[in-house]
Amino acid sequence: MPHTPAHPSSSNQSSRIEHDLLGERSVPADALYGVQTLRALENFPISGTYVGQFPTLVAALASVKEAAALANEELGLLDAKIARAIVGAAETLRRGEHGDQFPVDMIQGGAGTSTNMNANEVIANLALESLGLPRGSYDVIHPNNHVNLSQSTNDVYPTAVKLALHASITELQTAMAALAGAFLKKGEEFSTFIKMGRTQLQDAVPMTLGQEFSAFAHTILEDVDRLGEAQKLILEINMGATAIGTGINAPEGYAESVRRELSRVTGLTLITAPDLVEATADTGVFVQLSGVLKRCAVKLSKICNDLRLLSSGPRAGFGEINLPPMQPGSSIMPGKVNPVIPEVVNQVCFDVIGGDVTVTMAAEAGQLQLNVFEPVIAYRLLRGMSMLRNACDVLRTRCVTGVTANPERMRHFVEHSIGIVTALVPVIGYEAATDIARVALQSGRGVFELVLERGLMTREQLDQLLDPEAMTKPRGR
Repeated sequence: MPHTPAHPSSSNQSSRIEHDLLGERSVPADALYGVQTLRALENFPISGTYVGQFPTLVAALASVKEAAALANEELGLLDAKIARAIVGAAETLRRGEHGDQFPVDMIQGGAGTSTNMNANEVIANLALESLGLPRGSYDVIHPNNHVNLSQSTNDVYPTAVKLALHASITELQTAMAALAGAFLKKGEEFSTFIKMGRTQLQDAVPMTLGQEFSAFAHTILEDVDRLGEAQKLILEINMGATAIGTGINAPEGYAESVRRELSRVTGLTLITAPDLVEATADTGVFVQLSGVLKRCAVKLSKICNDLRLLSSGPRAGFGEINLPPMQPGSSIMPGKVNPVIPEVVNQVCFDVIGGDVTVTMAAEAGQLQLNVFEPVIAYRLLRGMSMLRNACDVLRTRCVTGVTANPERMRHFVEHSIGIVTALVPVIGYEAATDIARVALQSGRGVFELVLERGLMTREQLDQLLDPEAMTKPRGR
């Protein structure tokens, strides 16, 4: 994790004077950022979550700046020496250094301008230092004139966010696949344990605990695939659009050049949007990804609900499985152990589901040629994926791998369940089976006993038909 962000120094520390549209300000001498970042620190003390806490976003911003410098050099707009200094500075950031120099809050006004300028200032000052010049020597390398050349926040920021999301999706997929693998392993371990399946919290028909755990795995793996589909959509970028998509202040050929360089830097096959005006205004791809994240969260939360229910008790609940004990469960009730891992994952899922509403509203609220609310979209998506990834890792390592089963209790439920009468329907018919179930439920007598008493089937036929193992898979004619 990055260090605590660097904030303005106190008055007794050394500083340098920088200026912008609004005038001069003292910037801490040891800060790589400059005056516009300083103003953002003062203006946006909002979430306490700053850009440097998302290394994938810092690396993505640096990648964009590196590609832009190379494209500008190729097109003859940037001196080779300056371009190389910018590239070197960007490479330093992509290695994960200086995350504490990105202290701007993720939620900010200005459509991401503060984040873009934070990157411009840090890269400019790193580049100046590589040339042996003091920070703030912007007459040589300027944050706007050189680092931001041929760019606008309106193409840099969404492109960087997409690159960061692409990397974050891969990390989340890895965590989800590992969690699914843990469930599959338990599915094999529990493959011979017969239990009662339930619908609407009522007895249904028998199944194996292995089938139940394997189903958990497969529902997670489905969403690994859905994330992959969303990931492909964010490969379309709007670099070269500049302010609103018309490409003002960018030279001819720049969009293609910067796309090519950015693809090389990131190793991704990026695509320039066919309509840059549309691409600059539209945030539909973020809505799409947010919907997939919500789907992941809904299904993961449902799995956690099931784990908590199946492990409920230990004496007065289902008690079919045991979750590994992680901590004492009560300050007043001795011996109580709670399902704290599924509980914390549930809460992560609730947060992600709520984040989808935020992303939806932010995307809808965009007006005309730009959506100024992309910062909160980026915040919710990057934060949501980070939390889901951590939740999957915690659920796997501190819960699923340690789950044990109580096969005797599960078999007891099967043998005393009315639900097994369902298997009689193909032989004795629905009406007769319903009457057997009714009488068994009212009297407390067993299904076997009632069928034999009425002469509907022989003991041999019953044993074969109501064998729990046979009832967990399709039956032959």
